[in-house]
Amino acid sequence: MRVALRQTLYLWLSLLVLSGLSFLILQLAPVRGWLWQHTGEEVFLAQVKGLSDLLGDRLRPSVDLAPAAVGEYAEVNPFGVNTFLEQEADPAKRVLAVQMAATAGYHWLRQEFPWEDIEIHGKGDFEDRRHEPYRSAWDKYDQIVDAAEANGMELIVRLSNPPGWTRAQGEGENNVDTFAPPDNVQDFADFVSAVVSRYQGRIRYYQ
Repeated sequence: MRVALRQTLYLWLSLLVLSGLSFLILQLAPVRGWLWQHTGEEVFLAQVKGLSDLLGDRLRPSVDLAPAAVGEYAEVNPFGVNTFLEQEADPAKRVLAVQMAATAGYHWLRQEFPWEDIEIHGKGDFEDRRHEPYRSAWDKYDQIVDAAEANGMELIVRLSNPPGWTRAQGEGENNVDTFAPPDNVQDFADFVSAVVSRYQGRIRYYQ
């Protein structure tokens, strides 16, 4: 224990000595002139910062500026569009919207999967009984995933909007608490697990 402590003290002492020597060297007129030429700074502390930035640039992998150079991830289509397909009641129109996005050259659909629209009435309850006939709350989202796959698109799914049952105070007057977090964060974790398990291998990205 004492040996380790002694070694640690020697290490810190050595670092302090080296730092002091470095400080003195950097104060020399020729060195200050060199720092000014390479950093454009006149104040010593600014010169030190400029020197550290310069060293960082030198250590960072350089960018290939050749005219024919291929950038990283060049094969990935970077273009996407925000969609709210869950708000469209007509399934055919949802499919058409995805087809139009694909035809326009987009690859990514950033689509919301509102928690309050999937696990609607209570924990573990994925049936939509807000209107008759009752149906699975997953149906709409299954179709969105199917449409994206059929058109060669990928989804970035945003999991949002806790349902009222996740809070003791409910939704509140005029839905003022719609975006409030759940009382028990584990409820959200369980919902995320349900979504990820259902679409495993089909959706890669979530927010």
